[in-house]
Amino acid sequence: MEQKKSCCAASREQAQFDSTERSTHLSTASATPVSNHKTLEQLIALPGGQFDMGTDSAEGFPADGEGPVRKVTLAPFRISPYAVTNEEFQAFVKATGYVTEAESFGWSYVFHLLASDETKEKVKDVPQQVPWWLVVEGAYWAKPEGPDSSIEERMDHPVVHISWQDAEAFCGWSGTRLPTEAEWEFAARGGLSRKTYPWGDLLKLDGKHMCNIWQGKFPVKNNASDGYIGTAPVHAYEANGYGLYNMSGNVWEWCADWFSPGYHRQTSSNNPRFVQPTGRRSMRGGSYLCHRSYCNRYRLAARSSNTPDSSTGNCGFRVAADIEAIPSQS
Repeated sequence: MEQKKSCCAASREQAQFDSTERSTHLSTASATPVSNHKTLEQLIALPGGQFDMGTDSAEGFPADGEGPVRKVTLAPFRISPYAVTNEEFQAFVKATGYVTEAESFGWSYVFHLLASDETKEKVKDVPQQVPWWLVVEGAYWAKPEGPDSSIEERMDHPVVHISWQDAEAFCGWSGTRLPTEAEWEFAARGGLSRKTYPWGDLLKLDGKHMCNIWQGKFPVKNNASDGYIGTAPVHAYEANGYGLYNMSGNVWEWCADWFSPGYHRQTSSNNPRFVQPTGRRSMRGGSYLCHRSYCNRYRLAARSSNTPDSSTGNCGFRVAADIEAIPSQS
């Protein structure tokens, strides 16, 4: 059997890049939240209840703690139909002056096929474990492929190069929070039980692409037969049964939990959340770089993680909220 491979993402600790001294300014946005009702009002209310979390499938990654399947019960909550967009994050930055960790460190990870030739010539470090990632100076959410790139034509795409701590800051400003892993998986399943993807068990439906993942030979050739070589608009493809988009593929999404392979054995069956610090935060959903031959983590039960200060060109987030956090409409 082919050896199961690690996730296609990269952590900041893997880089040997000798960057300039890191700024300590990360803004006070998260410390002084200003409720953004527009963000809150778009959230979709989900009923909670009991569902089957995880998988027993041989396709899964036991070392990640995907299984076994177990009954989990959740309180009602709300969650965004989309990942946070460049437009939304730009509004947050303009309102607060927030400086992301990628900006503070002075660099972030850019996938090698997306960087320009000029940018590649300036790269000083490539992590040996994941050589498809380039350490690009000046890459951050508004310059996702480096200083010579722009989000001008991608305002409805998910914001990327976002660390877990950046996502938390946005949540503090918008009056929201990150979903727990259990909430994320419940929402992603869209009411379906024990299915591989938000739409069922087949990757394509009647030959139609249902998500933004890698087609071709990873990491050297992406045929982009799904229409995208990088991120797709947050409303691309069909919504799941709960009206949520891109719960498989497009970008990894941060969750509230610390990551532990023993998650299922270490958390309650009621509103589980892993709170013991492990040095890594959980991520769900896979990204445009996931492929069956390598990552294969665009499945609903798949899990991954990264250090809270890491940022890459394929990681973003969506927000959630408790039901009582939503202001009533008069």
